[in-house]
Amino acid sequence: MADTASKKTSIETLINRLEEITRTMENPDTGLERSIDLYEEGIAIAEQCKKRLQEAKAKIELIKPEAAASRPEAGQPKGLFDMEP
Repeated sequence: MADTASKKTSIETLINRLEEITRTMENPDTGLERSIDLYEEGIAIAEQCKKRLQEAKAKIELIKPEAAASRPEAGQPKGLFDMEP
């Protein structure tokens, strides 16, 4: 169930939370116990982000060969100086 809930949270939201955690931990008024709790939460969020990025990369790798095969001109992208006049 926790995995399902994490799927609903966007990676942008997770990254925003990591930034918030970082700001709070950098505040000299944040106590040690609170910092440890935030660190633990941050590690868990970072793992979620890593997993999501790996899943996205795998999905792109699956799509990429299919897209290239369906477009014959998709071999090598043309550079600025390789374009025909």
